[in-house]
Amino acid sequence: MADQLSPDEKFNLITRNLQEVLGEEKVKQVLQERELRVYWGTATTGKPHVAYFVPMSKIADFLKAGCEVTVLFADLHAYLDNMKAPWELLELRVKYYEQVIKAMLESISVPLDKLKFVKGTDFQLSREYTLDVYRLSSMVTEHDAKKAGAEVVKQVEHPLLSGLLYPGLQALDEEYLKVDAQFGGVDQRKIFTLAEKYLPSLGYAKRAHLMNPMVPGLTGAKMSSSEEESKIDLLDSKEDVKKKLKKAFCEPGNIQNNGVLSFVKYVLFPLRGVFSIKRDAKWGGDKVYSVFEEVEKDFAAEMIHPGDLKASVEVALNELLEPIRKKFESPELRKLTSNAYPDPSKTKAGGKGVKAGGGGGGGGGEDDELAPSRLDIRVGKILSVEKHPDADSLYLEKIDVGEPEPRTVVSGLVAYISQEDLQDRLVLVLCNLKPQKMRGIESQAMLLCASIEGEPRKVEPLDPPEGSLPGDRVFVEGYESGKPDDRLNPKKKVWEKLQVDLKISDECIAQWKDKQLMTKLGQITCKTLKGGNIS
Repeated sequence: MADQLSPDEKFNLITRNLQEVLGEEKVKQVLQERELRVYWGTATTGKPHVAYFVPMSKIADFLKAGCEVTVLFADLHAYLDNMKAPWELLELRVKYYEQVIKAMLESISVPLDKLKFVKGTDFQLSREYTLDVYRLSSMVTEHDAKKAGAEVVKQVEHPLLSGLLYPGLQALDEEYLKVDAQFGGVDQRKIFTLAEKYLPSLGYAKRAHLMNPMVPGLTGAKMSSSEEESKIDLLDSKEDVKKKLKKAFCEPGNIQNNGVLSFVKYVLFPLRGVFSIKRDAKWGGDKVYSVFEEVEKDFAAEMIHPGDLKASVEVALNELLEPIRKKFESPELRKLTSNAYPDPSKTKAGGKGVKAGGGGGGGGGEDDELAPSRLDIRVGKILSVEKHPDADSLYLEKIDVGEPEPRTVVSGLVAYISQEDLQDRLVLVLCNLKPQKMRGIESQAMLLCASIEGEPRKVEPLDPPEGSLPGDRVFVEGYESGKPDDRLNPKKKVWEKLQVDLKISDECIAQWKDKQLMTKLGQITCKTLKGGNIS
């Protein structure tokens, strides 16, 4: 096919559905002379999920346009990013990524013989590369390195030097892989501009950069490997796919931050060219769409019901996942999966490998039964506050926690907070307690606040980091990969046992046993209540 395309047609295929291209003219110039060399890299951290079909569909586009494509398994980057992949698991994670990425490409009929697969440590530990890292470190300021990695490298209060090295290494990869362009998500933009700024200072050419939009997850925020509720795993069963899609954020008529609709746009249409809505004849019957804009238009006009959209995406998604599931039924790959991603609940904190909670320093010897990852704490947005009709000391709040319907929360702590301070405010909500009636009204979650006992009692809401969205998962540092219980068993007193170690530090940072409470955007804080309790 590529032989029959003009340079302009190749350019259009290479850039379709991208959010941004830096260096368009360079790409066009190369296409006039030869095929474009492009690479896509992925840090081998958490398990790849269905959002990885977005870059896979673009790799298919690149190959159709005749590009020479390299896939980089960035194992060293996975370690440098706050040790998201422990050193002893790096090799296993690379093997898992290689198998699952190849299975994804095969499921969308991409010929693997046209691709080149490279492991980062195969060239990043060479003498020449290491010397270039030193050369680059003598030019790049700490400010520029931190800024470049702000949306990619895990942000913590006291960043490690390794996280500052990460963006520079990604820039050097462009030279050592001998490519014309690097492809990635738009969250990589600051790393790409760092590469454009500093590679010429080393005597290397400035490359072009091709950027995909960030696809919303099932909760409406970015789909993330560390947030179980935001993503569908590539090995999820049909039952799990149905369950997760059923819970997915997909308001009637709302086309913003709609992960289900985005999957249709960025995966199903590029791969298939059409999308079929399956529905009962009394609701209009089946309909086949040949352009995404028509799907979006009909959904916005509420001519497509969210349930029908989810059911149709479920069918198409399972068709993509089935070959991957079958491949990973082999004993060898099942063993690889369990070794690369050991179950935190079965990994003792004092042993080798990943400690309880999944991080490199998360266990500390605690009983696994009390891992804080069992708590389903989310960012919520207060939509309304009113007094309980039968209790002066209680208030009712409607709180958006990233689900189709807001939850009702009955709380006494709100009486100590100015109501004006609560309206439309982002707060923290514990979502997996058993609902209980309080003076006749069921409370479906718990609002978490900082407090100090006294006369009067002082209470402040906890503050998520700037840019947070309802439904964003809150976790304890070092316990990112643990999965919350569907519902905490009240007889086990899990919340009560964990709550006693939730405190506010002298820097007003929320902590559990001196480990920070965080979202993917940063730490949880409060305004003034140093040394307070969290309840």
